[in-house]
Amino acid sequence: MTCFGSCSEDGIVKIVAICGAGIGTSGILKVNAERVLARLGIEADVLAAHLGTLKRDAADAQVILTSAEFVDAIGPTNADVIVVENYFDTDELSRKLEAALGSE
Repeated sequence: MTCFGSCSEDGIVKIVAICGAGIGTSGILKVNAERVLARLGIEADVLAAHLGTLKRDAADAQVILTSAEFVDAIGPTNADVIVVENYFDTDELSRKLEAALGSE
């Protein structure tokens, strides 16, 4: 297993993809993030969530993926918040996840 940056106690990065309601767009972001992470060789648990469950779902997350419109709603967090402009652009996701997680 390869763990980059900050990891949970079990050595796996926790990433939460959020949207405003339901899990439609966050589900798309989750799937694309998992594809990118696999290509980068980074093992992570990626969860799709919405703002209503964010506090619970992202309490121990290292990374939160979201769009610009939800950044203020996230509030204080220890996670790296990554703003994704295009949920379908895996090159963008790859650049941003690699920058946030880095390599040790």
